[in-house]
Amino acid sequence: MSRRSGTTALVPRSGRAAEAAAREDRAVDVEAEPLERLRQRTSEKWRAYPPDVLPLFVAEMDYPLAPPIVDAVVERVRASDSGYVSGAADAGVAFAGFAERRWGWHLDPSRVRITTDVSVAIVEVLRRVISPGDGVVITSPVYAPFADLVAEAGGRVVDVPLGPDHALDIGAIDAALGDGARAVLISNPHNPLGLPHPADALARLAAIAAAHGAHVVADEIHGPLTWDASAFTPFASVSDAAREWGVTVTSASKAWNLAGFKCALMVAASDRGLAVLDGMFEEVTFRTSILGYHATVAAFTHGDEWLDGAIAAIRSSSQLLENLLASELPEVGYTPPSASYLAWLDMRGLAWGDDPAGHALEAGRVALNSGLTFGPSGAGFARLNFACSPEVLGEAVRRLAAAR
Repeated sequence: MSRRSGTTALVPRSGRAAEAAAREDRAVDVEAEPLERLRQRTSEKWRAYPPDVLPLFVAEMDYPLAPPIVDAVVERVRASDSGYVSGAADAGVAFAGFAERRWGWHLDPSRVRITTDVSVAIVEVLRRVISPGDGVVITSPVYAPFADLVAEAGGRVVDVPLGPDHALDIGAIDAALGDGARAVLISNPHNPLGLPHPADALARLAAIAAAHGAHVVADEIHGPLTWDASAFTPFASVSDAAREWGVTVTSASKAWNLAGFKCALMVAASDRGLAVLDGMFEEVTFRTSILGYHATVAAFTHGDEWLDGAIAAIRSSSQLLENLLASELPEVGYTPPSASYLAWLDMRGLAWGDDPAGHALEAGRVALNSGLTFGPSGAGFARLNFACSPEVLGEAVRRLAAAR
């Protein structure tokens, strides 16, 4: 297997499961910071609403930064290393090592490029693979900005909702591509459901994309937060067609809480994909934060033990949420995710209308994401961020229960 050829493969899942068990033994304890300390943060999560609101909306975690990331950033600041970023070499090596350890995905680090964040990466990749007015398939309910990013890239949204079992509707995507759509934008693991797409579904998607000569942009930013790493399959690993027609966009920002550091990765697994990335303007790279770059390298190189601790805390929080809803809000439907820290709550049983997040904020002083922003099928739903302390989560559910 040649890394220079851009081919990829996966280590058998049994071997990865054994490695995951060993990692759990090395995980460090990760706990949410106290509410009074969190309110000293200046990010959107803590400034968007007044202090009487519990903010469980935007995808930021309440955990402290991983020590290896703090050390790396402080070291660069003390070295006055605050200039322009110089290429993606170290990030490519760091991410390739992480992908092989966690998922058994062998990728060529020389085919990794950087930019500011995954949203920018999506826009810039789409600009290279579609013409103005071309259709781009998205699969609602899905990450709310996807529709805007398609428009920003000059495309036209073609919504192909997930099936009733939350699976990609491959037949409908095939039909959309047959009608002229030129690209597919997927979320894997799928936000807001927290579900990794199965390998066979990804392979079938790759096959139909190849048949139509359409590109697939795989947003895999939540991949590192898959609770059982062996359950996550990177799109580019599933087939030659996926490698030929896919581009992966990802970042350390969700798994290590680095959104404000502004560094994301774009990964090609073929000459075609690399041509897409290297056809971008140089500024796409140079707008990347150099501190974010070093934070990213540290996360993917030295952040495994902290990440495993964070995932353990997230899983515990999900179980607590499930218990709280069963006892306090049995009308709310909740299927626990298997990746990330976002709960997709079916609140139709509360009769709070199409936008229950509005009632939750007004009557309960709990900020959730409105399900409507994730597409028409989000009516009656809301997204809740449970990467918080047990105390905050318990208080949030009690407030929602009292708001009935």
